[in-house]
Amino acid sequence: MNRRDALLSGLALTALISTPACAQTKPSTSVEGYDATVFAEGIEQPWGMAFLPDGRLLVTEKAGTLKLISADGNSAQVITGTPEVVDYGQAGLLDVAIDPKFSENGLVYLSFSEAGEGDTAGTAIARGKLEGTALTGTKVIWQQSPKVEGPNHWGSRLAFSKDGQYLFATLGERASYRDKVQDLGTTFGKTIRIKPDGSIPQDNPFVKTAGAKPEIWSYGHRNMQGGTIHPVTGEFWTNEHGPQGGDEINIARAGKNYGWPLVTYGEEYGGGRIGVKQKAGMEEPLHYWVPSIAPSGMWFYDGPHAVWQGKLFIGSLKFKYLDMITLDGEKVVKEEKLLTEFRERIRDVVMGPDGALYVAFDNADGRIVRIVPKGA
Repeated sequence: MNRRDALLSGLALTALISTPACAQTKPSTSVEGYDATVFAEGIEQPWGMAFLPDGRLLVTEKAGTLKLISADGNSAQVITGTPEVVDYGQAGLLDVAIDPKFSENGLVYLSFSEAGEGDTAGTAIARGKLEGTALTGTKVIWQQSPKVEGPNHWGSRLAFSKDGQYLFATLGERASYRDKVQDLGTTFGKTIRIKPDGSIPQDNPFVKTAGAKPEIWSYGHRNMQGGTIHPVTGEFWTNEHGPQGGDEINIARAGKNYGWPLVTYGEEYGGGRIGVKQKAGMEEPLHYWVPSIAPSGMWFYDGPHAVWQGKLFIGSLKFKYLDMITLDGEKVVKEEKLLTEFRERIRDVVMGPDGALYVAFDNADGRIVRIVPKGA
């Protein structure tokens, strides 16, 4: 059972536990097409979210804290046993995911910025078992190499494959190291595919390529801060920040090269071309934005509300809205801006066991907002 199925399986239980004995009034807004209610508040720079089957919500705070929000959103507990993180620039505690067999094994996965020697650091993935308010047996199962200096462009989203056998992760190119993105001997600007214990699937595309990192799934990416599994095809969809313009949506396919920095629809900060817009042998983005919207977390909706069925939701950090995207197969045919009334940077979006979408606002005093279609 994958993460999405696990969430839906908790729907009946959540319906029983999500209403507190003494209901608490929370700020809400009603806009054409949807209703929004503040679900939880006081979260310092939330970055990633993952629901447990019983309706509680794990949320990472960039500075290094993992919190467990109650099913009604009224209380939060700090989870101990998390890895030590580097917190500067865009570094910190990043995404969180639960194991597809969480109900059996209690495993939680975290991506984070891990210190190296001197001033170096790299993206890493750890997992531990959630027992009460602690992660036990926490162990780093994957580390980016080499570790380098610099505060920016770490990625990093986590997503389990539809069959639950593999874990995908997105990795940024670390800003100053774009010359390494086309190098298969590094994991800068790559998506990776590993097993839940960190071992390498032997059908990964570069397992038998001399000098290549065997965990690499696709390459030629810039800074991917969104990634999600298509609920029907099972493919791994990602978004990435372009430079000045050229943010992209891609389907990360085995062994494919997405061009950065040789191909982009963006330009240098302050002006000036970077490479070309198209190049033979390199994948075209499914969709791109000029100017950049600074895309963040993304989620395919496959819950009970038919009006949202099949739509792709992506947060915009720069323009402070939730982008609701209508697709025709792999073609974007319509974009609609949601949550503009809040005027806050959107960092992540996930679906809850109740079929609502939960959206994290990236602020020092961050909030999570629950949204449903009008009249749901």
